[in-house]
Amino acid sequence: MKKFKDTKKKIMFGNNRSKALNITKRTWKLNLQKYTKIDSQGKEIVVYLTAREIRTLKKKKTLT
Repeated sequence: MKKFKDTKKKIMFGNNRSKALNITKRTWKLNLQKYTKIDSQGKEIVVYLTAREIRTLKKKKTLT
């Protein structure tokens, strides 16, 4: 199970419900995106972030 270290987000579990009210198990996976950032020394750092975290960090101007 993939989990992002800083926010402790993980896969959610639940049920699918049809119109006939049949129940089947399902999972909601994280929308992980590979993000590459270049540090001050010119090295590439690859980080896996959720789409929501990328959007929030761009809004706060910490990602470019």
